[in-house]
Amino acid sequence: MSKCDEGYLCDVCGLDVADITNSDLYLRYVIGLFDPEVLHTTKERHLRCDPILAQYICDERFQPIAVDGPFDKRTLDPNYVREQETLITRGYRRLYEIGREGQAIIDYPLPEIRAKLAQRSGH
Repeated sequence: MSKCDEGYLCDVCGLDVADITNSDLYLRYVIGLFDPEVLHTTKERHLRCDPILAQYICDERFQPIAVDGPFDKRTLDPNYVREQETLITRGYRRLYEIGREGQAIIDYPLPEIRAKLAQRSGH
């Protein structure tokens, strides 16, 4: 099977990331953690395979994850945690919108991220 026929395989568990709503790659893209130019070169993971990011998802469709250790949100500054929960939960919910709307990939990010990308590119 050619690489493009394999789909997106999780860099952690090796299984197929079959749905955008389970994609750590697209969540990070949607919330602006990297530019669209590196989307095709960035490794994919299931959301649950990136617990440090996933612990901030606060949505009834996502079973909460607890992280032990220095990145446990329960030990971090409450204001930082609230900001991360707001941003990452919005991004997670955006993944569901994308799945229903069939938009162009450049339109996937949250509105404020799209605005920053447009400003950087001069549009």
